[in-house]
Amino acid sequence: MTLPNRLRELMVRVTHLEKRASLVGGLEGRDLSGRDLSEMDFSNANLKRTNLRGADLKTANLSKADLRGAIITGAHLWDANLLEADLRGADLEGADLTGADLTYADLEGANLSGADLAYANLMGADLKGANLRGANLFEADLGGATYNDSTTLPANIDPHQLATMIKV
Repeated sequence: MTLPNRLRELMVRVTHLEKRASLVGGLEGRDLSGRDLSEMDFSNANLKRTNLRGADLKTANLSKADLRGAIITGAHLWDANLLEADLRGADLEGADLTGADLTYADLEGANLSGADLAYANLMGADLKGANLRGANLFEADLGGATYNDSTTLPANIDPHQLATMIKV
């Protein structure tokens, strides 16, 4: 490994260590708005009511994280892992979830209005009472996702996507 490559690798490690160190002391209810949290591992983390407005969470691992009531408006979650995340009542208005994995995520009562969910995986997700008005669901996988009469779906939802969902 050449010196420039080794230096680049060390700088990436230092950046990740700095990010982790700045988050010590618990995350519930913290203001992390606008922070670069890309590639961070928040699996199983308690992020209830945390302000993540405009945060960069690209490729972050939020699997099984508790994000109930979190403010995630305008955040960048490209290719983020939200497998089985608890997002009940979370505000994701205008968030970019392109390619995100929301398999079996609980989005009951969440606000996803204007969110970009293109190519996202929402298989088995709970969308009861969620607001998806104006959301981009292009090529999103909604197979087995549940919804009810309180769910607001985008006006332009693909009929094939709707046919794969389960109304409860």
